[in-house]
Amino acid sequence: MTDVAFVLGTRPEIIKLAPVVQACQRSGIEFTIIHTGQHYSDTLDSVFFDQLELPAPDYNLRVGSSSHGEQTGEMLIAIERVLTEIDPDVVLVQGDTNSVLAGAIVASKARAELGHVEAGLRSSDRSMPEEINRIVADHVSDYLFAPTEQSESYLLDEGIPAHRITVTGNTVVDALVRNREIAHRKSTALADLGLVDTDFFLMTAHRQENVDDEKRFRDILAGVERTAKTHGVEVIYPVHPRARERIEAFGIDVPDPIRTIEPLGYLDFLRLSVAADLILTDSGGVQEEACILGVPCVTMRDNTERPETTDVGANQLSSSDPNRIVITATEMLLRDGEWENPFGDGDAAERILQALPLDAEVREVAR
Repeated sequence: MTDVAFVLGTRPEIIKLAPVVQACQRSGIEFTIIHTGQHYSDTLDSVFFDQLELPAPDYNLRVGSSSHGEQTGEMLIAIERVLTEIDPDVVLVQGDTNSVLAGAIVASKARAELGHVEAGLRSSDRSMPEEINRIVADHVSDYLFAPTEQSESYLLDEGIPAHRITVTGNTVVDALVRNREIAHRKSTALADLGLVDTDFFLMTAHRQENVDDEKRFRDILAGVERTAKTHGVEVIYPVHPRARERIEAFGIDVPDPIRTIEPLGYLDFLRLSVAADLILTDSGGVQEEACILGVPCVTMRDNTERPETTDVGANQLSSSDPNRIVITATEMLLRDGEWENPFGDGDAAERILQALPLDAEVREVAR
């Protein structure tokens, strides 16, 4: 039997659950890491355990990539077997992936109690698979760890009892506090890419609603190209495997001002994020990180589940419209990065452990 079982499967989950794993280590809480294998690239995934100085997963389910139904079904079967074997008191999931959905469903039907880290995020767009995953996870969880009061309000509006919700801040702040220094010390990405003392923008685009739609994907690339030419800079684009497949399938020639590179390890991507003059993205996690790091951000989507970033002036939505991308990028470059960080003080992991029914001494932090 173990105290806590972490179910995770993708890069953001590893990064954001790392502070909670490390808090368990400090407090002597026994834990088991169950890795679904949802990300199947070492560059995107398993290398993080070494980079972040985390213990290797106790179980690797190696589910890999497939359709939503097939992938989730395989996870359900495998996670149930593991939870039956280890019999945890608490299962923790983080975010909105298929790994979260599967872990939440299995745990909700098991003896263990379920905690959802980063609960209450809403884009109000149910066409996004992530929106369905996060809603289901929230409504079957015993403990909902909302990163902000805005997230808490969404949960309360949906009828979730207040006693199940704890506003903790976001564990991404905990992670960045620790990992920014590690990235500065260990990463050679700026030198390797010839970006030392050079102005550049950083781009990510991988979400299904963007890269699976040929017109949207082409519009995004056109808008980023025009933005780069307007400001006379190069855009660095680490290409996710999903986006790479679509570029090839659609026969897209990526414009010259956009330099495509292989996916980066977390520390290398963090190093580039800190040094970039602007980040253009469709990633929710990157929006958060840019906001916390003080780097202006343009989100190339029609909505965001991180409205706090736009509220404080750290981020603007551009949709996929090329003109809007250019306009919002120009506006964001005028920002000074001095906005307030809405995601907490770096003690989210400790607050999460304090809220769980665990017999352990956890460092007290201010509520």
